[in-house]
Amino acid sequence: MPRWMPDAGPQRILAVSNLVYTLGSGLHLTAGVLYFTEAVRLPAGEVGLGLGIAGLLALVLGVAVGHLADRRGARGIYAATLVVQALATAGFVLVDGFWPFVVVVCAAAAAKAAGTAARSPLIRHHAGDRPQQFRAYLRAVTNVGISLGALLAGWVVQVGTLTAYRLMVAGNAFAFAAAAVILLRLPPLAPLTAAGGPRRIALRERPYLLLTALDGVMAVQFKVLTVAVPLWIVGATTAPAWLVSATMLTGTVMVVAFQVRAGRSVDSPAAAARAYRRAGVAFLLACSLFSLSAGVPAGAAAALLLTAVVIHTVGELWHSAAGFEVSFALAPHHATGQYLGVFGLGAGLAEALGPGLLIALCITWGRPGWYVAGAMFALTGLAAPAAVRWAQRHHHAAHTRPAPAHPASAAA
Repeated sequence: MPRWMPDAGPQRILAVSNLVYTLGSGLHLTAGVLYFTEAVRLPAGEVGLGLGIAGLLALVLGVAVGHLADRRGARGIYAATLVVQALATAGFVLVDGFWPFVVVVCAAAAAKAAGTAARSPLIRHHAGDRPQQFRAYLRAVTNVGISLGALLAGWVVQVGTLTAYRLMVAGNAFAFAAAAVILLRLPPLAPLTAAGGPRRIALRERPYLLLTALDGVMAVQFKVLTVAVPLWIVGATTAPAWLVSATMLTGTVMVVAFQVRAGRSVDSPAAAARAYRRAGVAFLLACSLFSLSAGVPAGAAAALLLTAVVIHTVGELWHSAAGFEVSFALAPHHATGQYLGVFGLGAGLAEALGPGLLIALCITWGRPGWYVAGAMFALTGLAAPAAVRWAQRHHHAAHTRPAPAHPASAAA
């Protein structure tokens, strides 16, 4: 079990801000999709399409904001993205149709992607020698917040009224704003001086881009428990509706307890490659069990669903630890925000395509679609080790030879 809070200082400020932020996120992750389908009465297909459009917009912002955070100071940029996210989330209560829904989720998703990139230099600067380990710790804290939010969301789903759902949205927006206020106590981080060569160096590094793409495909798994499983429980199984919160809580408690431990064991790119492979196998097994939970009595369905969540979360621990390791270990210090912004394109790809893909496969198609999704994760995990080795060779070569001179006219 990770230590509850770091000693007083920048790490504690980052952890407290993160905890407050994810308390709101827990509300949205557990019942956000159901808010739009059950309270606003948007069809599930339209919700998936809107989330996909929002994710595509978010893709274009991560690299630019990460580069801006490197060069202009990460604290102010990150706080600004939290404020925008709070305002956009508050706008959910105004949604009364598809296009208003698209506008607000686009604003929220863009701010979230920008914030993820802007936060990376703060983590690397204040985390000491192992930013991967502090990132794993923050993920454990994240899941404490999500667990508390999921408990409140369980009440919202059980009550099911428009007022209850709107209270959930208001709480989510307030948490984002409060996180921004807490973050302002963090000491400002001095901007870094740009190194010679092209400005968008991360976008030119093909091995890192391949890892980004593979991690993005596997990151669709984050939408399994937050999009596919709630819709599957409500629409395709005889399990009680409160199991939506139970599945979320099971996963988050496991992450709180074991993410830091998983991060300690994934302490090199080679270990990350093995973790990716194990994660893919775990996701395949979990998806198979989710499929089997349809068409059986409520007790059997609940048992299958909870077992699948446990196995899925074990895969999630391995996948997250692997992503933390390769994204930081293979990124140069002077361009952390830019490289982590590029790596965030993978998560943005999952945000853009994951909900619609999982709804199409697992909800619209049904049981066979779960097996297809599981096979996708397993094949991605099998491809990851070769991609990691290629990225390692490229990274080693780039840091053991003199940097080439770039004519001023060729600088981007």
